[in-house]
Amino acid sequence: MSDPKATPPPSQKADPSVHKETGWVALIKKEALEWYRLLIIFIPALFVFSMLAFEQRVIPSESMVPNLQVGDRVLVSKFAYGYSRYSVPWGLGRILPLGEGRLFASKPERGDVAVFMHPHFGRVMIKRLIGLPGDRVQMRAERLYINGEPVPTEYIRQVRYVPNGQNRPITAREFTERLDDKTILVHQWRQNSYADSTPVFVVPEGHYFFMGDNRDNSTDARDLSGHCEPEQGVISASGCTPRVSLERASVGFVPFDHLIGKGVTVAWTTKRCSQGQEYDCPPKRVWRGL
Repeated sequence: MSDPKATPPPSQKADPSVHKETGWVALIKKEALEWYRLLIIFIPALFVFSMLAFEQRVIPSESMVPNLQVGDRVLVSKFAYGYSRYSVPWGLGRILPLGEGRLFASKPERGDVAVFMHPHFGRVMIKRLIGLPGDRVQMRAERLYINGEPVPTEYIRQVRYVPNGQNRPITAREFTERLDDKTILVHQWRQNSYADSTPVFVVPEGHYFFMGDNRDNSTDARDLSGHCEPEQGVISASGCTPRVSLERASVGFVPFDHLIGKGVTVAWTTKRCSQGQEYDCPPKRVWRGL
């Protein structure tokens, strides 16, 4: 008689490689399911948070030096000015069938660092709000005038630094400007540049006038390429077709519904200053308010 406890024939033995493979497949499927569950919750939550509360923007240029440096991560308050189609994250507001205007609108203040959509093409910008609706803004020999009055200015010092992506240092004159209840730092490092003396800009209703703090390295509303033609030395209209290609046009007057939010703080930065003792390095900017 055969022994029932005898070892089964080879054909009936379990193949350990099959069990091992099945175990790895099961583990991969389990991990994939965990990631799927995480992403299916995280991505919509991030989308809603970025649309309603705060989103992060990375500074790509030196137009806001000395207050913002290339690589700074800025937190932008989305509820500061209310919500428009441009508040929708990831640029989706430009393709979704959303209306114009704003919900829960709140007016910005002079001196705010604001993030907005370029009026002529799809680029997100960050600049300083200088002119409110109805204001008369002009540059005269490097001096900013608002409604015919010079903005209070005080010379601070000279700074020497190497601009981002360049090898040669520059020497900038650093000033403070008083914009209502805000005191800001600005840089001037050229003389007699095209934006040092301008026509008078009369800001239309429902629009705003923006400038960069790095006055000689910022293409902003002082540049005429994004504006209508001056009439008797005054620019007061909006909505004209730029005189250059859209990608080269300045921001001109920015409509209220193009505002995305208010820059409130530099959360952290990738900027590293290792230019040597003879150059000025920007201060540490980790969770520093604007």
